Amino acid sequence: MISANNVTLRFGKKALFEDVNIKFTEGNCYGLIGANGAGKSTFLRILTGQLEPSKGDVTVTPGQRVSFLQQDHFKYDAYTVLDTVIMGNARLYEVMKEKEAIYMKEDFTDEDGIKAAELEGEFANMNGWEAESDAATLLNGLGIDPSLHYVQMSELDGNQKVKVLLAQALFGNPDILILDEPTNHLDLDAIAWLEEFLINFDNTVIVVSHDRYFLNKVCTQIADIDYAKIQLYAGNYDFWYESSQLMIRQMKEANRKKEEKIKELQEFIQRFSANASKSKQATARKRALEKIELDEIRPSSRKYPYIDFRPEREIGNEVLEVKNLSKTIDGVKVLDNISFILGRNDKVAFVGSNEKAKTTLFQILAGEMEPDEGSYKWGITTSQAYFAKDNTDIFNSDMPITDWLTQYSAIKDATYVRGFLGRMLFAGDDGMKHLNVLSGGERVRCQLSMMMIQATNVLIFDEPTNHLDMESITALNNGLIKFPGVILFSCHDHQFVQTTANRIMDFTPDGFVDKMTTYDEYLASSEAARKNTVYTKTEEDN
Repeated sequence: MISANNVTLRFGKKALFEDVNIKFTEGNCYGLIGANGAGKSTFLRILTGQLEPSKGDVTVTPGQRVSFLQQDHFKYDAYTVLDTVIMGNARLYEVMKEKEAIYMKEDFTDEDGIKAAELEGEFANMNGWEAESDAATLLNGLGIDPSLHYVQMSELDGNQKVKVLLAQALFGNPDILILDEPTNHLDLDAIAWLEEFLINFDNTVIVVSHDRYFLNKVCTQIADIDYAKIQLYAGNYDFWYESSQLMIRQMKEANRKKEEKIKELQEFIQRFSANASKSKQATARKRALEKIELDEIRPSSRKYPYIDFRPEREIGNEVLEVKNLSKTIDGVKVLDNISFILGRNDKVAFVGSNEKAKTTLFQILAGEMEPDEGSYKWGITTSQAYFAKDNTDIFNSDMPITDWLTQYSAIKDATYVRGFLGRMLFAGDDGMKHLNVLSGGERVRCQLSMMMIQATNVLIFDEPTNHLDMESITALNNGLIKFPGVILFSCHDHQFVQTTANRIMDFTPDGFVDKMTTYDEYLASSEAARKNTVYTKTEEDN
């Protein structure tokens, strides 16, 4: 068990947390939620001892090991991938290295033999002989190929490093597992594997995530941060939402009844306070009136942007034809003879782990890259807006947001443009912020403002939910569900994909897959096909 006791954290006069008392017990998975800036990641840092609170303390059951997802992607560059994972259990790794150092001695003494025997016993008690195979199992589950298990961490790309660090946090069956945004940069297959891992994990888990489907799958409790307090709710994310809304409705109803009672008492007092025969009753009602207190109903600190894509022109029947598209980058064939035709009602999700293929296709269709072979043709009624995953070039400027957005607007009116920024929570002077000082979430909201103001009938999104909070993801999800045009997108949010897409495309090792189906139906059919293949191979082996 891990608990926070009267934890307060202040930055100057502002209290991020005030006298927080909460216990996280064994066998539960807690989803820590709250608006951007509420302090989710900061609270996790307090729990892991990386940050000292202004007041209060954190206690852990003696003998229990706390493991958390490291955020420094360069910390382990000097180590191999497998060693990095095993370092998740610091004592086990220390014992391994001590053993190796003793056995490598040329002048091996009796004392060395005694020490080695002690270490071997401790090593066995920590299941050290299974350490490498356990680490490899975690890496394989998260999609790190066995060929990479013995290379240096410095040789991996950013997404691969995230997976290795996640495997490190999961390694060795920790008593308390603390994960800050573990699904960031994971493909949908890796997220599904992690969901199953956590569902079957028997100890304590505390997780921050903006993935609603993920929280619904794994969480047994929700810890909601709002107004410097943390409130526990039983159940998953959907249960929290329903419970919190129900609580507000009940408090409003209770207040309504109290207000009616107050009015009734006030009317009686006003009518009979001067009446001698009724004076005692009036006095009694005055005392009753003084005891009635209305519940304070504070609106949530969460803010939802307003996302509404309205095409200027209705789309025709001819949307997009892609013929035999191929592209090689740095000697690797990223796209290989890809062909498909889009209809006017298509909402296409590109899924699977081949991120490079998805991004390359989107860049080609957006006119930012030329294919090596093949062609594509947009219909004459179409207009396209493109959301790039890498927005570094866009925001490498000191131009004010309002001036930047005006470039994409047919109406060059500052008030009109500011209206689109206001919808995306850039109110007042925020519209004069410069592009190069924006946070990751603010950059994404700027890009969405750009796409709304362009009023196109085709939207292309490459990972739009990265850096967004839960409220913005929900708003974007709802905006796309009601969008009347065509959408091509990639996204790691399961619920987002399931509720938006009616067609799935996947760059698999066996070729390009294109199916008119929902995401859940696609996963079910893929799993059935995989099981059938395994069964057939087993029959052949026999």
